[in-house]
Amino acid sequence: MTHAGARSETTAGRRPLALVYRGPASAPGCPEAVAALLAAGPWDLDVRFTGPNEALPLSPRTLSQAALYSQPGGGTLSAAYGRLRPQRGAIRDFVHDGGRYLGFCLGGYLAGATPGFGLLPGDTDQYISSSGATVHDERDTLIQVTWRGRPRTVFFQDGPHFVLDDDADATVLATYDNGTAAALVTGFGRGRVAVCGPHPEATDDWYTDQGLRVQHTLDLAMDLVEAVIQR
Repeated sequence: MTHAGARSETTAGRRPLALVYRGPASAPGCPEAVAALLAAGPWDLDVRFTGPNEALPLSPRTLSQAALYSQPGGGTLSAAYGRLRPQRGAIRDFVHDGGRYLGFCLGGYLAGATPGFGLLPGDTDQYISSSGATVHDERDTLIQVTWRGRPRTVFFQDGPHFVLDDDADATVLATYDNGTAAALVTGFGRGRVAVCGPHPEATDDWYTDQGLRVQHTLDLAMDLVEAVIQR
């Protein structure tokens, strides 16, 4: 996976750098699950955490060395955006110049515009508030989606659905039962953006801690990563 010409060659002979945000705009366990996903896949990525208390701060300089930036799940959108707003321009420039953005749940919300990084051809909204939603509260639960035409059950906790502009150039990978977009990939400048409302990256303990039946959905999470990595 490479992007933006010279930037992709800054670490010639090294594995492409994948950054995973970890800090106050994420929830414990979410960054670690995304990092494990990226490390386990076939992409030979050098996976590192970035954030205010990490060895790699989230900054234009750090992003300039990366091929992919991932924003994992976390708390509320307003609080997370308040903390990440100073990095909005750097993240937008990173993707626009050829970087890859991967967002799960809160990371999907943050890809939107009200508020967010403005990386999508449209915006986001709460699935639980959408017409015909099958989940109506913020509890950790299971939800059914249709992923590339196949029904799958995925871990879910108040994730977004994606509201696309009429002329949006995007590929919807998954839909919720009410037909709204649950996961998609799209372009932004020379880069790519992949977002998902549910949590296909969830590890077994996410389910067992909530008394839920374990679902094996890493193939879906890997499909999302593959969709954003491809050129």
